Amino acid sequence: MPFMDLVYEAQTVHRANHPRNEVQLSTLLSIKTGGCPEDCGYCSQSVEADSGVKATKLMDVRAVLQAAAQAKDNGSGRFCMGAAWRNPKERDMPALKEMIRGVREMGMETCMTLGMLSEGQARQLADAGLDYYNHNIDTAPENYANIISTRTFEDRIETLENVRAAGINVCCGGIVGLGETREDRIGFIHALSTMPHPESVPINALVPVKGTVLGDMLADTPLAKIDEIEFVRTVAVARITMPASMVRLSAGRESMSESCQALCFMAGANSIFTGDKLLTAPNTGDDKDAAMLAKLGIRAMQAVPHGHLEEAAE
Repeated sequence: MPFMDLVYEAQTVHRANHPRNEVQLSTLLSIKTGGCPEDCGYCSQSVEADSGVKATKLMDVRAVLQAAAQAKDNGSGRFCMGAAWRNPKERDMPALKEMIRGVREMGMETCMTLGMLSEGQARQLADAGLDYYNHNIDTAPENYANIISTRTFEDRIETLENVRAAGINVCCGGIVGLGETREDRIGFIHALSTMPHPESVPINALVPVKGTVLGDMLADTPLAKIDEIEFVRTVAVARITMPASMVRLSAGRESMSESCQALCFMAGANSIFTGDKLLTAPNTGDDKDAAMLAKLGIRAMQAVPHGHLEEAAE
């Protein structure tokens, strides 16, 4: 479709399904950084990457809750916790459940991304009250093996199925700007929109990090930054094909113009991640975001924990 027609269609779908001129402010905290055994070509936390990221242990629960309280004070209604694991160990589950309960008690929506989950682990997180679990498919099924070799596309689908079976809302999206073709971007959105629609769809623009496979491969090439119009198109198609989902404008915003971000909101994005850092990548700061949203006349959504799928149905 012509760009203007596509964005108009996306905004029409957006207004039919979501409040206009409202964006959810989210904060993402790395609760366990680095040392991940996966070989994802974009990730600075992989043991395969020479990115300078040092591995840390799981954060203390109190420190996580302090960070959540600060995020809430800065206007965030959603608090996401990410750990650089292939999958969590059983010994970590009590602390993770305590984090979930503590953040929910603050009245914030909770999300975690911890790698692959077994059925039992998904049920434990559900019992603790986790609102969302993030596990991205990253890219089109056809392009997946070019990005990651240590786990399959089907492994990711299995975790998503375990999460949904436990009654947790699914947060699943991926990354554009990996050097993929337009057909790969179509395949990425097609894969998301033909599964049970994720309640949350983060769309990331690759932040090429020196020392990662893709960061080094794309450095100093025209592919190092995705075309902004093409990025907006991807957001618009996500909105049209998944009308009720939250479409989250995620990593890569620090290099986007305000105009590009405004077009993303026009195309149906209704969540951003605030703060100075996303896991290990730089991010636009709270003050800069507040000024941009004020300029656009966009309000922050009120924090309301969504609860589990069966609760929402009631």
